Amino acid sequence: MTQNTPLSPCHLRITSDVRRRVLSAAQLKAVGVSPAQAAEQCRPGGPWQQPLPGVFVLHPGPLSGRERLRSALLYAGRPPAAGRRAAPARAGGTDPGYGEAMITGLAALSLYGFAAAPPAVSTDRIDVLVPRVRRLRSARYVRLLRTSEPPRPEQLDGMPVAPVARALADAVAGLGDAHAVRRLLTEAVRGGHCEPAVVVGELNRAKMLDRPQVVNAVDSLLAEGRALAEERLYDLVRAHGLPEPLWNVDLRLPGGPHLGAVDAYWPEEAVAVELDTRAPRHSRLDDDHRQEEHEAEWSAYTARREHLERLGVTVVHLTPEKLRDAGEQQAIVVRTALMAAADREPAAYVMILPR
Repeated sequence: MTQNTPLSPCHLRITSDVRRRVLSAAQLKAVGVSPAQAAEQCRPGGPWQQPLPGVFVLHPGPLSGRERLRSALLYAGRPPAAGRRAAPARAGGTDPGYGEAMITGLAALSLYGFAAAPPAVSTDRIDVLVPRVRRLRSARYVRLLRTSEPPRPEQLDGMPVAPVARALADAVAGLGDAHAVRRLLTEAVRGGHCEPAVVVGELNRAKMLDRPQVVNAVDSLLAEGRALAEERLYDLVRAHGLPEPLWNVDLRLPGGPHLGAVDAYWPEEAVAVELDTRAPRHSRLDDDHRQEEHEAEWSAYTARREHLERLGVTVVHLTPEKLRDAGEQQAIVVRTALMAAADREPAAYVMILPR
């Protein structure tokens, strides 16, 4: 048998590599197995099975979780009819045959290790994200979700998977149980998978912030994220030997207006740290009004910060992401602000009140 001799189905054996035992019709054709031969192997009592249109599994038993996921990707990622004249990917080659398809929803969260997401083998449905232009229909255990702006997928276990926040939003869209929604959102933050603002941003994009099962879960999520960010700030101060500040205080001019709340304040150096844990909030307004609300909130924050700085208070703005990913760098920023206090004019006297 030469390299160019077509293979018969009997030459394809079960291996430990899921990419060699779950193949598309195009991949089988690339190694010389015709559609008729493949269909023959899938007859009752035959050695193969066809769980989805155009997708073949080279054994007759139940599909494993990885086999279900790969079969879903192969089904969703097969080229449209207009593009099927292109050379098909070879079985087990460098092109897995997934196209622009990616796993999302609960199946994706399972791959990310969420305890609140069921294993892929036990889920009734696998959500797959595809470009909006695809005309393919959902089939059996595969539900296709279309998007005009596909996110950049992560690669997990050799498969393209939607980013955590997008997978969360797609999972929540199919859940009516408020407890299940809360568990998923809380695990996303506690497990360090993503920041609350990113999750809420995705939920806002998907127009789900008005859903009853989401509203309370989002409030809990933001509270959880706030507490986690504060804990990171405590750890940063102590791990990097910074002077102990006054925690969570309000600043006010004597007999004057409230200047704002800060998360940490060093009165001798007149340095304040503010954590930005803002996120898009529940609103029934249209996108233009939401944008106006966001701009108004940012303007108010900027005005408050500028007022403090005119009084001689240095305000250090930190985000939860920076505290998580670049803690040492943020410690340097705070330390530099404290050291620079000796070179500044003394700050105006402000009252410090517990928050």
